[in-house]
Amino acid sequence: MEYEVVRKAPAKINLHLHVGPRREDGFHEIESLFLALELGDTIRLTVGAKEGACDVVMPGPVAPEDNIVSRVVSLFRAVTGWKAGVRIEIEKRLPLGAGLGGGSSDAAAVLKGLESLSGKVLPREVLWDMASRLGSDVPFFLEPGAAYVRGRGEIVEPLPFPYHMPIVLVNPGIHSDTARAYRMLDRARERGDLPCSQPLGKQALKDALEGNVEGWPFYNDFLNLFLGETEGSFQEIYQRLIGDLKTTEALFVSMSGSGSTCFGVFKDTVHAQEAARWLSSRWNFVELTFPLARL
Repeated sequence: MEYEVVRKAPAKINLHLHVGPRREDGFHEIESLFLALELGDTIRLTVGAKEGACDVVMPGPVAPEDNIVSRVVSLFRAVTGWKAGVRIEIEKRLPLGAGLGGGSSDAAAVLKGLESLSGKVLPREVLWDMASRLGSDVPFFLEPGAAYVRGRGEIVEPLPFPYHMPIVLVNPGIHSDTARAYRMLDRARERGDLPCSQPLGKQALKDALEGNVEGWPFYNDFLNLFLGETEGSFQEIYQRLIGDLKTTEALFVSMSGSGSTCFGVFKDTVHAQEAARWLSSRWNFVELTFPLARL
């Protein structure tokens, strides 16, 4: 048992995101390529003095008692019986509602941190079941790297990622509500404004990933939705942001998750730094980062 644990909570981007029709359980079947990044939040966990207490310290508009981190602690205690008090400090570098998986990554980091803090090492299948109960993206962050992801996001198959290319993230300052984005996508398909895309399949995605970046066939259904949206007010912003990224020498440009962060993949650091400097003059949140070596 330890008395203080520090964990990194990396960001992720979706290199590819196909969203299938809504299932009977309300979720959507997805096909995606997740890639973890070096950029992320930092989580510090310490044993508290009062048994059963859970103090969460974090910036942002989400009340600590409503945050996924508090739910992680409650679930961990229910499964393990561990009752010691805990203080969790979250140093946020990832904006909320940005499509970078910040909340899910924080949850996975806290789950792993509680293992170390309590000395209660859980079987892998138990840990993954807990992660799935906390959120669709949380299992990926237990062993972040590159992965083919399907189901509602809980089926994760690790893949090799053959590049260490710089990636520039740009966030337009929009908080993207995931549930709302799915509802918008469903309505656009029901109206016939946006046909349902076809999945590419694991082997095709894997083969493409091993080929030239300029030839990647990857797409994001939510980006296609937002670029042509008729019921929202963000179309112009996304058009301008994607246009700015394409003005740079990025080899591949897309959006992560259901937004709002967009990104460009570059061939080297020099080109990425030049792009980041120019983009910083036009957008408030611009970060240059790299793919994360698997933890």
